[in-house]
Amino acid sequence: MAMEKTFNAAEAEARLLTAWEQAGCFKAGANAKPEASTYSIMIPPPNVTGVLHMGHAFNNTLQDILIRWKRMQGYDTLWQPGTDHAGIATQMVVERTLAETQQPSRRELGRDAFLEKVWEWKEHSGGTIINQLKRLGASCDYDRTAFTMSGAPGAPAAEADGNFHDAVIKVFVEMYNKGLIYRGKRLVNWDPHFETAISDLEVENIEVAGHMWHFKYPLASGATYTYVEKDEDGNVTLEEERDYISIATTRPETMLGDGAVAVHPSDERYAPIVGKLCEIPVGPKEHRRLIPIITDEYPDKDFGSGAVKITGAHDFNDYQVAKRGGIPMYRLMDMRGGMRADGAPYAEEAGKAQAHAKGAAFTENEVDAINLVPDHLRGLDRFEARKAVVKEITDEGLAVMQTLIKTVKDEDGNETEVTEVVPYVENKPIMQPFGDRSKVVIEPMLTDQWFVDTAKIVGPALDAVKNGDVKIIPESGEKVYYHWLENIEPWCISRQLWWGHQIPVWYGPSVKVYEDMHRMPSEAKREGYDYDNLQAFSGSSFDEVKRQAKAYYINAFGMYTQAAPETFEEVSDAAASEAVTKTDLGLWRDPDVLDTWFSSGLWPIGTLGWPEDTEELAKYFPTSTLITGQDILFFWVARMMMMQLAVVDDIPFDTVYLHGLVRDAKGKKMSKSTGNVVDPLDIIDEYGADALRFTNAAMASIGGVLKLDMKRIEGYRNFGNKLWQSHILAEMNGVFEVDCSTRPTPTHAVNKWIIGEVGRVRETVDRALTDFRFNDAAQALYAFFWGKVCNWYNEFTKPLFQNEDLRLETQQTMGWVLDQSLMLLHPIMPFMTEELWSNRARAKMLVHADWPTYGGELVDEAADAEITWVIAVIENIRSARAQMNVPAGAFVPLVQTEADAAARAAWANNEALIKKMARVEALAEAEATPKGSVAIAAKGATIGMPLADLIDVAAEKARLSKKLGKIQKELGGLKGRLNNPKFVASAPEEVIAEAKENMALREEEEAQLNAALSRLAELD
Repeated sequence: MAMEKTFNAAEAEARLLTAWEQAGCFKAGANAKPEASTYSIMIPPPNVTGVLHMGHAFNNTLQDILIRWKRMQGYDTLWQPGTDHAGIATQMVVERTLAETQQPSRRELGRDAFLEKVWEWKEHSGGTIINQLKRLGASCDYDRTAFTMSGAPGAPAAEADGNFHDAVIKVFVEMYNKGLIYRGKRLVNWDPHFETAISDLEVENIEVAGHMWHFKYPLASGATYTYVEKDEDGNVTLEEERDYISIATTRPETMLGDGAVAVHPSDERYAPIVGKLCEIPVGPKEHRRLIPIITDEYPDKDFGSGAVKITGAHDFNDYQVAKRGGIPMYRLMDMRGGMRADGAPYAEEAGKAQAHAKGAAFTENEVDAINLVPDHLRGLDRFEARKAVVKEITDEGLAVMQTLIKTVKDEDGNETEVTEVVPYVENKPIMQPFGDRSKVVIEPMLTDQWFVDTAKIVGPALDAVKNGDVKIIPESGEKVYYHWLENIEPWCISRQLWWGHQIPVWYGPSVKVYEDMHRMPSEAKREGYDYDNLQAFSGSSFDEVKRQAKAYYINAFGMYTQAAPETFEEVSDAAASEAVTKTDLGLWRDPDVLDTWFSSGLWPIGTLGWPEDTEELAKYFPTSTLITGQDILFFWVARMMMMQLAVVDDIPFDTVYLHGLVRDAKGKKMSKSTGNVVDPLDIIDEYGADALRFTNAAMASIGGVLKLDMKRIEGYRNFGNKLWQSHILAEMNGVFEVDCSTRPTPTHAVNKWIIGEVGRVRETVDRALTDFRFNDAAQALYAFFWGKVCNWYNEFTKPLFQNEDLRLETQQTMGWVLDQSLMLLHPIMPFMTEELWSNRARAKMLVHADWPTYGGELVDEAADAEITWVIAVIENIRSARAQMNVPAGAFVPLVQTEADAAARAAWANNEALIKKMARVEALAEAEATPKGSVAIAAKGATIGMPLADLIDVAAEKARLSKKLGKIQKELGGLKGRLNNPKFVASAPEEVIAEAKENMALREEEEAQLNAALSRLAELD
């Protein structure tokens, strides 16, 4: 049956995917040769709530290219798919669904019932992105699809068999017991909407219109000092007596929690008052707190006043200063971003804080319990409190003032200048952190969280890259990796959510220490429990924890074992204080869940069945290549390195390929707000998956900017059409009626030449993929098939098919070349190549075809030189015709004044082809090239093309000169813009890039026009 005129991607893609899956083509080990080496890739698990976006499409195309390539080479391959449970995103989706369907809220349902709803949602809607990956042609082993919550309590039957949850819990318990995990109070990104800590990656820093308020902090006891400012030459520009120190802040509400004011040690302006106390200018006057003026390297003496208020509980930089200086950190806000309403009255709380400022010792928890929000501000929203604080300070006259001169008009239009003294408030853009999902302002919050003591496990992860066990591509990624890990902070792994791996820690009261424990009667056992200082027990199950607890309490109560509990119950936190009886003790579990980065940090081993000693773990771990975005180099890649090395003492992969964000055609970041988001499924619907995949490969230069241009996608769709049309041409010439399974040994130079080109491109593609230069592989295949096969070979074969002596070898050669082309193109364009492959009976599908191993040995030097000469001559004739504006239909004469034997043979063997393809009338021999001829470059020959009777030289000069003038004018404008410092400093990055690109195009056109004019000048 004759081929269809075009490839129906919409119909074929779904059919081919089904055929591949039903045949088990993607299964681990499929098509592996005996004793084959393994090659495995772990898919960066997308959120279970996610849908395919351009980043996924790009990332997974590159992974699929490598897997299909290695699978065809006979490696034992595994591409492990799966999804991340995405704690905060999934909880948000399910809560929104409950609200939309008018069901009880999360809190109304309670934890267990809500988690049932989440599992229901996951079962019905959680596989969307996996199905969308299939549309891209991703050849993962979908039977092994993993999930980071498989095997968790409450999981339905479909997820109950997995053991990822067991792996996560085991790692936590072991790391906790080794002292690598601890609970502590540190500053974290706090999302007031979801009431949880979030990672830096979940924070979007957005420039917004902001304000910088300048306030006075009066010195204690009316003290004064001489404030002096000097210029760069040391000349005094301002000298005055001050009884205050000035600070600037964008968040006045946090002033209530200040612990100090800091200045740089070298700042001479404040040297007289370092060590003195100043007063926080807000709150009831009779209870104003005094805080010290200290020195620290953090303040920039050239920014603002050079003095910085230190609010350790609400600013990450201040937190570091506070830790260094032993400054108390007072938390002002509750978990919803409102001003705290708990605690004792403000007068009492301020007294506690003042005592600390005077040297009284406090524990961290005691400081955290102090509420320094004045009574009248308690319970206010943080932004309402900001307004109130600004008003109170201004009303009291403690705002720094500035003098403004304004011009006003009276009723008659007369202008007068008015001097006005107003508070110094700078209106300026500021970077503000927002939750990427909640869209609310993120609050730095001092909270109790669980942390991995990364300093204890970072060493092996650094060494693995430094000693070359793991290679990061591009090399610039290594520098970033080293920077992160050499300056690593403790890793916050707890989240205040319900959906996730609940932290396997239970609490009970600690036991009070009695000097004479044996005198304590058993009936007074309850009095021996200390609920203010809890005892933590960590285990993989509650039974394990109960054994730990029993041993602890028996040991704590010494010889009076009857005072220790005999049985335990798991109780809620609320019931804990009522849980103790004479024989029973309640233990309650930590309500937090683990950060999803903690569980996904175990992705390489967890998906292979660890902690069980599985066959897959032994075979495929360590994995081979990780392809991921450079934005999660620290959040995921480095953490996988640390955790795998800490848990199984081995690297998780040997190569990390990092890429950037996929941007629009102008290099601008895609976002819904700018309206430039592109849906890859829409592209697949319009152009087919192969065109999108080829585009992804072609733009994947190492370290390059990923610009998605729809014109480029259209171009690669057209490339696919060329591939299809070449097969139709072959079918028309009976190519598929002969045996093309083995490489032919042709006699004609054209057929010898194209076989050599196949050998060359195979080597180029393998070398490019080995070096992760996907763009080089794509460009080589494009140049080979469109440039060599379609543009030249298909044309060269037309007369050969008419020659009875050459027809069979040409059919065999063309069939073999097309088959090799399909094999080489398959990793990038799997659908169309498989469809074309299936047009003939095959031993196996293309997805499992044997990757070729031939190379440069296929090149026939004589045939290559001959055909290369022919192509060059045709191209040079065409170029000269175009430059000289020779009419397209005209046949031109050529004059040859000299030629060596190789050039003469090449012309003689291919004269008919050259004349037809370059529209040449004849080649005449002559002693000299006629006047008015343009030179045609030809190796080993001197050839000219007389133009006197073909073009009007004067008119052509005028046309080209006019065009050149226009181009030069445009170039002048572009150069002027790019040489303007103001334009370069203020214009958006994508505008500058576009101007540079336009200038490069104009310069290229200018060079072409100058070359054409030079040729015309030779004709005079």
